[in-house]
Amino acid sequence: MAEISGEQVRKFFESFLPARLRRDTPVVPVVRLTGVIGFSSPLRPGITLAGVSRLLDRAFAMRRAKAVALLINSPGGSPVQSHLIYRRIRQLSEEKKIPVIVFIEDAGASGGYMIACAGDEIYCDPFSIVGSIGVIGATFGLDKAIAKLGIERRVYTAGDRKMTLDPFLPEDPRDVAHIKAIQEDIHEGFIALVKERRGSKLTGPESALFSGEYWSGEQAHQHGLVDGFGEIRSFMRARFGEKVYLPLIADRGWFGRRIPGVGSQLAAGLVAGDGVAADVLSVAEQRAVWARCGL
Repeated sequence: MAEISGEQVRKFFESFLPARLRRDTPVVPVVRLTGVIGFSSPLRPGITLAGVSRLLDRAFAMRRAKAVALLINSPGGSPVQSHLIYRRIRQLSEEKKIPVIVFIEDAGASGGYMIACAGDEIYCDPFSIVGSIGVIGATFGLDKAIAKLGIERRVYTAGDRKMTLDPFLPEDPRDVAHIKAIQEDIHEGFIALVKERRGSKLTGPESALFSGEYWSGEQAHQHGLVDGFGEIRSFMRARFGEKVYLPLIADRGWFGRRIPGVGSQLAAGLVAGDGVAADVLSVAEQRAVWARCGL
């Protein structure tokens, strides 16, 4: 009688397990990053490092992970939060020796594209909005309005530059020069990051690539901003086989339901009792960021 090996016994018992628990099933954890970066309100959680760090840690710690997939749908937002998230993804990828594959949905623009550059490969839909490698800031000039209404504003400061870009004062050329210098610094860093990650894949003149313009997925592919087209399920099956397991790494809120977006700001915000007015303002700001991408 032939002797039965331990490996044969293991395979026999594994055959009764769900496919996702078998050792021969390839695993690709999925992290979804949806919304405006840095903007957050009780009912509209945005993308922040605080919100995504735990999800990223869990994804890269998953056993048998062949890669980590990021689903990105963001028009951008805070350059600081974008860069912090980008760095965390790269650190985890290099530490765990796990590649990152990015899939852009509706938009991967501005800070959304910065995060996408953390991927070793970037894919999108032909109709996705991609690019917007630039920096923007906006405000209002209300000095004429309050003068017309007969309103006198009183502000007290220590430091002669504490009222820089005050919307209730006439525009000061020194303020404009100062903010533009900061924007140039951030823009140069953004350009360097894209060049480092995309390298020789980039095509076309830099004056167009780094002008802040955004493109359709088709055009972005021609410019080398993405590697091709695809959606996560069919792409992963083609690469890792029909049995590939794609667990969505997500926080859960009350009653075990998944919280929209990323992180757990929803529950935290409601407990803190943030006002409806603040939420309405945040929604308006987020809507304005999406609108810059025509969405």
